[in-house]
Amino acid sequence: MTDIITLQQKIAPELIELIERRYTILRHVSHSQPVGRRVLANDLRLGERMVRSELDFLKRQGLLEGDLSGVKLTDNGELLIHDLSDFIKDLRGLVNIETSLRESLGLKQVVVVPGDSDEDELVKKELGRAAARHLLSVMEEGSIIAVTGGTTVGEVANAVQVSYSPRDLLVVPARGGLGEEVEIQANSIAAKIAKRLKASYRLLHVPDNITEDAMNSLIKDPHIKEIIKTIKSANILVHGIGNAREISVSRDDSAEETKWLLESGAVGEAFGHYFARNGTIIWTIHSLGIRIHDLKRIDHVIGVAGGSKKAAAILAVFSSGSETVLVTDEGAGRAMLEQLNGKGNSFKNKGK
Repeated sequence: MTDIITLQQKIAPELIELIERRYTILRHVSHSQPVGRRVLANDLRLGERMVRSELDFLKRQGLLEGDLSGVKLTDNGELLIHDLSDFIKDLRGLVNIETSLRESLGLKQVVVVPGDSDEDELVKKELGRAAARHLLSVMEEGSIIAVTGGTTVGEVANAVQVSYSPRDLLVVPARGGLGEEVEIQANSIAAKIAKRLKASYRLLHVPDNITEDAMNSLIKDPHIKEIIKTIKSANILVHGIGNAREISVSRDDSAEETKWLLESGAVGEAFGHYFARNGTIIWTIHSLGIRIHDLKRIDHVIGVAGGSKKAAAILAVFSSGSETVLVTDEGAGRAMLEQLNGKGNSFKNKGK
């Protein structure tokens, strides 16, 4: 495949550009269908005449169909877009990025989707789809799945394939809330995934970043103690990764606290821990739920995060030695490799 792509790039580069453009249109339709021509042109920053021409071609090929509400994928279009995604990955060298990151970070698997979620919100949906596919591939009857909050893990929930029969699964929040919008809190995401899977779920109704005295008081409550025990029994974890500054602000830390974190070298956050670039923990907040020392006994730890601006945060968390799978995007992947190569070393995962 790579040799064929190299030949195409040399002799007909315009063909590669055409394939990428049509793939981008199909991908956008798949996430937004039904969608109108003008919306597509605006979202993709393409001329309306060009979009009209491409839509007409894709309709003639039997990949799209439309009515007054807009265009949507046909069954053939749904099938083709999955085949095209592999071609685009090879075209952009994403398989090589996956291999390089997997070896540098010592992970079991790395999945890189095309694009940069900092520049295109649809890429975050692709991240959700890829992480949801991996989640479904490792689930077994009796699994306990823990999930964190955040917009990216929220997209995982949106992408989980709906089950039409009950599943012997339990979905739980990995930790308490962060004060985020209700839709992207861990409790809400856990409930959504469970409903899509027709599984059971338990919720943890406690805030995050509580005082030590409050935490010690809460864990004495029999009901909360039981839920925490269940959460820590999870054999699958899906989690996001935060930028240290953004997470500190979202927790309503004072300006002085945020400044101290950043001056101390914090760049990423996960599980209530702030990490420096080399994986060292700078600060840990008081919270209930899964902590980093719990990760080593979890069979499948799936970190999902993207965007070139979050590369340092992802590297910081993944250099801690407790991760197994990374689902990220092209923007973050390329930026991470640049940072790794610039440092002249690799972060070998010392975990599992």
